[in-house]
Amino acid sequence: MGTITYETDVIAWAQEQVRLLRAGQFDALDIEHIADEIEDVGKSEQRELESRMAVLLAHLLKWQHQPGRRGSSWQRTIKEQRKAIARRITKTPSLKSDLYDAEWWEGVWGDALIKAADETGIDIGQLPSRCPWLDEQILSAEFYPD
Repeated sequence: MGTITYETDVIAWAQEQVRLLRAGQFDALDIEHIADEIEDVGKSEQRELESRMAVLLAHLLKWQHQPGRRGSSWQRTIKEQRKAIARRITKTPSLKSDLYDAEWWEGVWGDALIKAADETGIDIGQLPSRCPWLDEQILSAEFYPD
């Protein structure tokens, strides 16, 4: 095991683990914490996708339910989130499987409803309980709900 503990200083610990790996000192590695960190990388990528999708959906809801307030800021946010989601999926193709997971969509939709309700003042009960759009529509640069 290395000399720096995970609990004391995670950055110094990570640097030491890299040094040990590159030196081939595998017996000195903190395998349990390395495994946790690798697992966390995947979870972080998933959280990023979920967060971006919730922001995109919230803005599509705002676009649909407050046509008088549509503006370049909302449009810019929609475009930015679509690009970031596409980039995320291109860089990490395994994330695409989330787009086919009904439970994932329920969670993301719930987050989007809360965001849209908070940002618009619209009662959450007035918003659709399920996402009314297909994933192809949501991610299409041409799609803006009327």
